[in-house]
Amino acid sequence: MILETAHGALQCPAFLPDGTRGVVRALDATDVANCGVEAMMVNALHLSSHPGTTVVKQMGGIHSFMGWDKPVMSDSGGYQVFSLIAENPKSGSISKKGFVYRLGNGGKKQTLTPEKCIQKQFHVGADVMFCLDHCTHPNAGVEEQKLSVKHTIAWAKQCRDEFDRRQDRNETKLFGVVQGGMDFDLRQQCVEQLVEIGFDGYGFGGWPISDDGALVEAVAWVAELLPKDLPKHALGIGKPENVVRAFHLGYDTFDCTIPTRDARHKRLCIFNDAPDRVNYDSDFYRYVYIDDERYARDAEPVDPTCDCLCCKHYSRSYLHHLFDIRDTLAFRLATIHNLRFYVRMMAQLSAISCEALQKDMAEKRPLGG
Repeated sequence: MILETAHGALQCPAFLPDGTRGVVRALDATDVANCGVEAMMVNALHLSSHPGTTVVKQMGGIHSFMGWDKPVMSDSGGYQVFSLIAENPKSGSISKKGFVYRLGNGGKKQTLTPEKCIQKQFHVGADVMFCLDHCTHPNAGVEEQKLSVKHTIAWAKQCRDEFDRRQDRNETKLFGVVQGGMDFDLRQQCVEQLVEIGFDGYGFGGWPISDDGALVEAVAWVAELLPKDLPKHALGIGKPENVVRAFHLGYDTFDCTIPTRDARHKRLCIFNDAPDRVNYDSDFYRYVYIDDERYARDAEPVDPTCDCLCCKHYSRSYLHHLFDIRDTLAFRLATIHNLRFYVRMMAQLSAISCEALQKDMAEKRPLGG
């Protein structure tokens, strides 16, 4: 699948690093592009708190602001506000109108309505925007899950209306978000009503990961229920094995903080063999914990099969040394490596998808055709 945007065509499957506040931590836009990354995810809520979405707009939009000329998706911030309130109920509340919240101790009271959510994302200037949704904890009761779906559908309609009122929407895409927890009927209800409203694509909303680290069943339900011809985004799915599993279920794009956060915590992904030879249905990668003392005198690159800046020019010993002396170059090199791992993984998944399609077409082709 190809997702057309005002800033270029995004070839799927694609993994989007989280540039939450307009930056992938430790990297500039050139670093990210050199990894082969084709799109980024930012967060409208965080950008609204600093530097302010009106500032981003005045600077020419998020692409100009952070020097990135490829597609950008923007998260609504609904999950972040929900998490804030879940951790400290005194920090905000949820109603049918949206969220009321305070960021930080003594912060100013703010509101996040569906209309404001869309307005902020237009200030940001993202190519793909997400509707405001009401996330819930996976252990929430049935009544809370029902309320979440009710709010999510109502807010999606309001987001759609506000989006359609905009004269500057041009090629911008709007995605709905599917809630419903671990209740199949609620997920189905949410999908059906979102599809009736009509969106350019859809995202999986809610907790996608179970306690054992695997994908929850709802991830598969949502993929099966959504239209086959529209893009599906897996919000928050980031462990390599879960990305692969979600891809096989039908998801096209993914975003998560895992690869960049892991890099800053000295946890680097490497393939068990060349990426075109590993079996993606089994253990195809492992971690190098670069802080381990055994790497202090290791002259090998982090991953001998990798062509990233880190692996082409530096050893495990040098990266271990950089972390040991707490030099910020360690964050940059490690993050570049992990992002390149994800880009290479997505390229192989794309190749697998093309092979499967060609095989399917060959099997369906009439004799003599």
